[in-house]
Amino acid sequence: MKKIIVAVDGYSSCGKSTIAKALAKFAGYTYVDTGAMYRGVALYALRHQLEGEEVVGALSDIHLSFALQNDGSQHLLLNGEDVEPYIRTLEVGSKASQISPIHEVRAFLVAQQQEMGRQKGIVMDGRDIGTVVFPQAELKLFLTARPEVRAQRRFDELKGKGEDPVFADVLADVNERDYRDTHRAESPLRQAEDAIVVDNSELTREEQMQHIISLFQKAID
Repeated sequence: MKKIIVAVDGYSSCGKSTIAKALAKFAGYTYVDTGAMYRGVALYALRHQLEGEEVVGALSDIHLSFALQNDGSQHLLLNGEDVEPYIRTLEVGSKASQISPIHEVRAFLVAQQQEMGRQKGIVMDGRDIGTVVFPQAELKLFLTARPEVRAQRRFDELKGKGEDPVFADVLADVNERDYRDTHRAESPLRQAEDAIVVDNSELTREEQMQHIISLFQKAID
């Protein structure tokens, strides 16, 4: 059975990582969370109070890798430290969105991502996987959902982590990130011409997974 590259793009809080992880597990593929990589750079920048071009100057000091956990999940390591608990906050997410348009940051991470996919058999999610990182991917998915739905999901996720978010703030953050992601000069979020759109506003996780598995099976036939 041939191995392929699966590119999963879409808006924030669409469940890209969740569905990509599940598909990778189903297919026996490697999952790469590119969003975590940008968040890792963002966390480093926040810890060292770096802004704009200062981040570029620090890239040589940033080493990212993934560590497979006993439960099958992967945690991001920043210079050898497991930073998974620290990269999922609104602050880090906002910082990641601010630094992701920087050309040198994107080039630094895209090169690593392309190397990871050299042997195929991977599922990678992000904002520009099907358009920039792997335009040759055999299966491209573009996930979307209404902003209010995505904000509610993010709100529930933060509450589940013991935080005390305000829904209006979460919705504003979702809308702001959408604008930044789609209007940045460097690799803006956009649907690849050959991507398959999956709007999961009204889909359960099981319904979405069933649909995507069907698309995957067609792609490898």
